[in-house]
Amino acid sequence: MTVDTTVNLNDLDLADPDIYTAPDSGLGVLHYLQEHRPMFWNKRSDGPSFWAFTKYADGVAVYLDKTNFTSERGMQVGQTESAARAAAGKMLIVTDGRHSQLRDVMNPALTPRVVRRLEGAMRETVGGMLEENAQKDSFDFVDTVAGRLPLSVICELLGVPRADWDLMIQWTRTAFGSATSDDVISDAEKAEANANIFAYYADLLAERRDNLGDDVISVLIRGQIDGTPLTDEEILLNINGLITGGNETTRHASAGAVIALVENPDEWRRLREDPSLIPTAVEEVLRWTAPSLNVMRTALRDTRIGDQTIRAGERVSVWHPAVNRDEDAFPDARRFDVGRTPNRHLTFGLGKHLCIGAALARFELRVLLEELTGRVARMELTGPVKRLRSNLMWGVDRVPVHLELDHAGH
Repeated sequence: MTVDTTVNLNDLDLADPDIYTAPDSGLGVLHYLQEHRPMFWNKRSDGPSFWAFTKYADGVAVYLDKTNFTSERGMQVGQTESAARAAAGKMLIVTDGRHSQLRDVMNPALTPRVVRRLEGAMRETVGGMLEENAQKDSFDFVDTVAGRLPLSVICELLGVPRADWDLMIQWTRTAFGSATSDDVISDAEKAEANANIFAYYADLLAERRDNLGDDVISVLIRGQIDGTPLTDEEILLNINGLITGGNETTRHASAGAVIALVENPDEWRRLREDPSLIPTAVEEVLRWTAPSLNVMRTALRDTRIGDQTIRAGERVSVWHPAVNRDEDAFPDARRFDVGRTPNRHLTFGLGKHLCIGAALARFELRVLLEELTGRVARMELTGPVKRLRSNLMWGVDRVPVHLELDHAGH
């Protein structure tokens, strides 16, 4: 990709969601920073300023520094510190001190055995939607397949009745600002959707307390830290975190996988001809799509990243689409390669804050790629892709496609 040399750093604000609706999805700006200002002080007039890191090594340094940085004052650019502080110490992704104990409570709900138990439902969801929509002149892969797979998995894990699944995807997409540039979601609409989510799960939590099962909510009810059960607030905050990661992240990775395979037909043929490449293809999809646009930390004291001094109280951010395309870390980094190995991308983070749902997301993507390569002979885009207008998630809202099934089997 040609780097945009017209970037005006004085006016640049990476927290502007419009950047990521551009035809290059903001990569021109991020590549420019990586090459010319890899440690960029992003000044903001309507929010806290922050450091933006676009080099892989600097991202690793931030992730692995457990002493000098905290996630408890906000973990993504654009989030308010007050909201983060309200959840700090209670919600896994914005907890430092009790992080390991809270993680231990949640892990039983996401074991490989639990994940494997969902495989049949995953294949039924993906296979059914592919068979139902293939041969249509065009359909939206995001709404029809990419959004349905993670939604069905998270709802199964949480014990949400099937009749409420469509409502869940509507609320989560509104709450987390997943909107296209011509469909801006207001702050009031986001707040209302968040309130609806919390109210729904508060009712479900009350129901589970009287009728425990083997779902995630029941696991959290049974969980204890130092002999003390989790409060309703702690349970609800962590349910919200699972919904965000489990639904939004995998949805954008799945849709991005189809775009990448359509735009790289040699890699699509290579994957169909050699299914043993699917595990490495999953990692390449994760590297390439980087659904979580950025992660943020706040310095607890003066420290250094590389040659840059970071003052106490300053915010630092790691930009995943850029660090995952750093030529110093990934040879031929701007090429989509289903056989790439090693592939130490930072899509799921690193260190103690490694995404708790990483194994689940990998499994969902594996099922998606296996079903696609096993059932579909040809894929093509039938119109323009709609990028998200968001400074939290880096993804797509609409991917119009036409699929032709492989009736001969593969």
